[in-house]
Amino acid sequence: MGYVIATILGLALGSLVVAILARVQIRRSLAKARMAERRARASERLAELGAMTSGLAHEIKNPLSTIGLNAQLLGEGIEDLPSGAPVVEDEKQRLSRRAASLRREVERLRGILTDFLTYAGELRLDQKPADVNQVVDELAEFFSPQTQQQGVRLRTDLSPGPLAANLDAPLMKQAVLNLMLNAVQAMAPLATTGAVSHSHAAGHARTKQSNGATRELILRTGRVRDADGVESIQLHVIDTGPGITPEVAARLFTPYFTTKAGGSGLGLPTTRRIVEAHQGRIDVHTEPGKGTDFVVTLPASQA
Repeated sequence: MGYVIATILGLALGSLVVAILARVQIRRSLAKARMAERRARASERLAELGAMTSGLAHEIKNPLSTIGLNAQLLGEGIEDLPSGAPVVEDEKQRLSRRAASLRREVERLRGILTDFLTYAGELRLDQKPADVNQVVDELAEFFSPQTQQQGVRLRTDLSPGPLAANLDAPLMKQAVLNLMLNAVQAMAPLATTGAVSHSHAAGHARTKQSNGATRELILRTGRVRDADGVESIQLHVIDTGPGITPEVAARLFTPYFTTKAGGSGLGLPTTRRIVEAHQGRIDVHTEPGKGTDFVVTLPASQA
């Protein structure tokens, strides 16, 4: 009888040891995978900065050409003025327009360089315990006037209870706001005639798209667990727009790539950089004609 009990205990102990070793092995595998992911991100970051050098040169080339041409024309115009003669009004206005064009292009260059330095520079996070639901609520309240003006219905779908995470709240708000702006721009408003009304009734009427679907911007939060039981927090920025083709989706986070006239092409890359600085990740789920879902996944804190 004692032998049987000892055998059973031995088998049980052996099974327990195997289970513990398996769990340790899983943890080691996950740690190695995370380390490999961090190294891949670092390599990708270096490649992005290399690509940005070429993109920056391209972005600066056109403003510099305009500045050079207007400076030349401005100089020639001044030289052509009769010596000692008063400047006639038409000539004065023409030279003023040249000078104004120079100022605009200089400001454009300043903006390009500021965006570049912001993206390429080091991010210094000031992380503190925060409730992701509260961050989303504050963003929704701040952004709702713009969505109403654009005829987009803003809706929040928040997970019950606080979602604790260690965040640099201002930076994370900037990252999510970039996604919200991108979503609203993707749902182009209907063409209207005459003055645009800002009343609630008019805004509600313009929430319908040409295909009959409602233009909606949805902010959704939730909890998920990985295979090792580690909890993460997810924030979805969902739009009901036209969706994104696979070709465009593959380049969304490439610096200076944009499909919008006047876009800097650094909004989404900056968002990804902020999210990854928080040890998170961003994924895109989209299908042409069925909208887009940007998913931000962040480590949950135990606070």
